[in-house]
Amino acid sequence: MRLLAFDTSTEHLSIAVQVGEHVLAHEGAGGAQASHTLIAAIRALLARAGSGLDDMDAIVFGHGPGAFTGLRTACAVAQGLAFGARSGAGLPVLPVSTLLAVAEDARAGHGCERVLATLDARMGEVYAARCIWQGAGRGWRMEGGVRLVAPEAVDAGADDIVAGNARAACGERLAPRARHVAALPTAAALLRLAPPLLAAGAGVAAAGALPLYVRDKVAQTTAERAAAHAGQQP
Repeated sequence: MRLLAFDTSTEHLSIAVQVGEHVLAHEGAGGAQASHTLIAAIRALLARAGSGLDDMDAIVFGHGPGAFTGLRTACAVAQGLAFGARSGAGLPVLPVSTLLAVAEDARAGHGCERVLATLDARMGEVYAARCIWQGAGRGWRMEGGVRLVAPEAVDAGADDIVAGNARAACGERLAPRARHVAALPTAAALLRLAPPLLAAGAGVAAAGALPLYVRDKVAQTTAERAAAHAGQQP
């Protein structure tokens, strides 16, 4: 299988190319820089792999949840590359949950098979989902969907493993009794998630490269800011 995978949902940029059993990866600074560096980095990695975009079987990307700008960047690049590949014939795309990718990164790095995957959602909140490993060939199952909550509202006890990047932002506010492991939605994790998802028919046409927005509002109106400021006055 030949796959291109990338994620720009966090402050970390991650790209990987798989050609058969061989995987090449690139990791770098993401955030606002991703929109300027992603395409050039993809081209460079494909060249290192001795392949072109037209050789790929699919484009895999983290579609969310995550930073709004990062998700828009990933979706736009996935759509553009997929639409233009093979002289306009196009490539299928595979949108993958960034929280499932966090769970897979935790499994690969720490041997976790049941995790509470979390990502920093900023604005004093976290994205969270419980994920259970079902074995090779079946991948991960998410229980109960994705939640956007305050760190204190994450229900995790001493027997839970919390994976992701949210602890670095939230500190002891997030699941203070649980075991924490660092994990990110890396492109390598996306590649490992891809085969069972593609086999199950989760690949879509380029137009289906859409972001998963859990929070639908990130900016306050002038009136809302004034009200919030007034509420903070002694």
